[in-house]
Parts: sequence; C-alpha cells; structure tokens
Amino acid sequence: MTALIVTEEGRIESRGYEEFAQHFPQPGWVEHAPEEIWQATLAACRTALDGASATPTCVGLTNQRETAVLWDRRTLAAPRRAVVWQDRRTSGICARLREEGHEPRVSELTGLRLDPYFTATKLTWLRENDPRAWADGVVAGTVDSYLIARLTAGARHVTDPSNASRTLLYGLASGGWEPELCELFGVPEEALPEIVPNYGEIGRTAPEAFLGLDLPITGMAGDQQAALFGQTCFSAGDVKCTYGTGSFLLVNTGDEIVRSEAGLLTTVAWQTPSGERTYALEGAIFVTGAAVQWLRDGLGLINTAPESEAVARTVPDSGGVVFVPALTGLGAPHWDPEARGTITGITRGTTRAHLVRATLEAIAFEVRDVVETMPPVAALKADGGASSNDLLMQFQADQLGIAVERPVIQETTALGAAFLAGLGSGLWSSTEQLRKTWQLDRRFEPGARDDAAYERWQGAVRRSRA
Repeated sequence: MTALIVTEEGRIESRGYEEFAQHFPQPGWVEHAPEEIWQATLAACRTALDGASATPTCVGLTNQRETAVLWDRRTLAAPRRAVVWQDRRTSGICARLREEGHEPRVSELTGLRLDPYFTATKLTWLRENDPRAWADGVVAGTVDSYLIARLTAGARHVTDPSNASRTLLYGLASGGWEPELCELFGVPEEALPEIVPNYGEIGRTAPEAFLGLDLPITGMAGDQQAALFGQTCFSAGDVKCTYGTGSFLLVNTGDEIVRSEAGLLTTVAWQTPSGERTYALEGAIFVTGAAVQWLRDGLGLINTAPESEAVARTVPDSGGVVFVPALTGLGAPHWDPEARGTITGITRGTTRAHLVRATLEAIAFEVRDVVETMPPVAALKADGGASSNDLLMQFQADQLGIAVERPVIQETTALGAAFLAGLGSGLWSSTEQLRKTWQLDRRFEPGARDDAAYERWQGAVRRSRA
C-alpha cells in the first residue's frame, strides 16, 4: 500500500508504504484480508503525512481492480477474505457459462470476456460456496468501494466507471449496472455500489475513522486507468504500459467504444462530472513483476527485485533459456487460465543468471505479444516498479521497434489518483495544465531486434498451453 503527498506542481513531497499479507489457501487461490488492507492504508497515510509540510486539501484513491470484497454496511466488518484479481478458482464457472452460450452477450455488453480475472464470477463462487458470507446487510464491491466505506465511516457505498467496467456487471453503452448480468451471475443489484464520476466531490473522510482528518474525497480510479491519467495520456492514441505485479497496456480511444477481436479488453478510462466518458483498449498481462518476485521469494535466486538487472547483465543473453511466467494462467492476448509456468532450453551450462535474464526477457516478450495486436504505436510510455530496470526497458524498445519513454515520476498510478483529486477539488483547472507537469527521465531508442529469441518464446508459450 502506497500513499503519496503530491504538490500543486505535480511533485511528490512525501510518501508512505506498508505491505500486507497475501494468502494462498489452495493452488490458484489468492486472497487478501480486508481489515489488513485498511490497516496498511492507515499506516501508509500516517507515514506520508508525517513527512508533509502541510495538511492535504483533498484525497484521491486508486486500487488494484477486480478483487471481490464483501463487508457489512453497518459495522464495516468483512465476513471473509477478499478474492483477489489473480485468483483462478472460478475457471469452472467461466467454462460452464461459456458452454451455455453466454460469452457473446457478456462481451457485447461489457467489452470483457468470461475469465476468472473479473469480479462477477468471484461473487458467483462466493454465493455458491460461501452463502453464509451473504448475510443481511452485506454489500459487495471492489477494493475502492471498501476503502471509501472505511474512509467515510460507512457513509458512502460508491465506485467509479473505471472500476465498475471491470466487474462483468457494467454496461459500456448504458453506463450502469446491467440487471441482465446481475441475474446471470447471481449478484443482487442492491448490494452493489452507486457509480459516480471519477472526479468531483465523492464523499468526505470521517475524522474518527481517518487519522483525525475531515477532507473531501475528490478523485478515484482503477489502477491502470489512473496510470493512463498520471502519464497524461489524454489524447486518443496515447499508450502506456505499467510494469507492476502484472503489466497492463492501455491505449486511449477517446469517446469511441472500440472492440477488439485479438484478445484486448474494452474498458472505461474515466468519466467527467458532466457524464462524458473516455474509453480505452487494454492488454492485461497477469504475471510480469510477480515473476521477479517469484525468483526472489520462491526460488531464492536474488535477494531483491532490483538485483535482477545486475545479475542478468553478467551474461550476454539467456543461453537459450525461455521462461513463460504463466503462474496464474495467461492473460492477453491468449486468455488461457489453464496455462502453467514453463521453462525450456535448460542445459548443463544454465546458471541462475540465465534464468534471471530469461525472466526479464519474458516480460518484454509478453508486452510485444499485446502490442502486435494493437493499431500502430508511435511510442510507449512506461511506468511502474520494473520500469526502473534499464536493461528491461532497452530490451523492450528493441523488441517493439519503437521508443520507450520513462517519466521522472514512475509512480504514475498514485499520481493519476492525485491528478483526478486535484481536478475534482479545483486545484487544477484542466488536463492541459496537468500535461505540463509530465517530465521525461529517459528515452530508450530501439536497437537490433532478436526475432529468433521471440520465435523461441512463441514456441514455449504453445508448450505452456498444452
């Protein structure tokens, strides 16, 4: 959990960070305890406030999307752990609905596909497997809705279009919850939050709940849409890629709902207080930075994630090793929840450096898979933790054949939430004013492209799916 204090000039004045536990009760299951998320939020905000020169004027919020949270609207207590976006337990539900012929209609309404990634099938699973959690007074939402409830001491039960459009329950054209989809997934519409614009007065923090502060909450968005906003990708055709736990490419499509036949998702980017919606096409890659974390925590090959660059630079290439990090299935453009992590090309001469380098290469290959399904891209704006890895960014530019631009501030997800909040509170008057705050750190120009390595990657992907 990260909290930032952002100045009017778009500069980060102070920050706070607090980790919370991930729970893996069974293979393919990923859960978070809502109370632990809230306590981490308070701790991160407390640290950031300690380093601030003045009390903030407003609050913006961004969150990992699709995670399904249940809580009691009166007490705010959660009856069970949240089912996280990476969780794969609903593969059977998706297969059942697909076999029943529902996917074309679901895709038509939502711009998404039937995949365990999205919220609705998680809520279906909870209804079928943990009905006690759906007691009277229990409401449902994504993490943004839960945190707003905690920040306001239960006064507000809301979400925004960028998060709502990731649930499989929201209609892209209607701009609201679809009764047809609520019935299909068995989700009571009355338990869902009110959908409000991405900026403007959303609610106020309750001092007794939130560190003694009474502040307007004036901006909120799902993490990837917030990063698009934080990268000032305000024009149709602008593209960013966030290299986090997963990697997510979004291209702004303006006010047009663009459909993809190549595995990309159609989603809401943001909505203004006057109701105008900006849309995006998204390529969602589930495991990229998480693969580096696995090298660290699962295999013990590195001590820290940043160490991966130094280790990878000790060898000129991966020595023919290819790693497909399908640790929770494959997202775009393949959408195969049954794919599994695969390492090919191991020989007696393979070292940990080769595997670490193959992991970084895999991230770039996964992004290339998605970019090749998009309209031509002039340049890619990169952000997120792994974008600080110069070796990865250069390899990415080489593989894409286009420049990769990294901003000075790489925490663009949180920055986007701050930008939305500042617009909503009147601190900034326009997106043009925000665009002037963006500063380039480094531009990686493309060099020679190793297409043979990419062909080996494609072969390994086929094996991971088999």
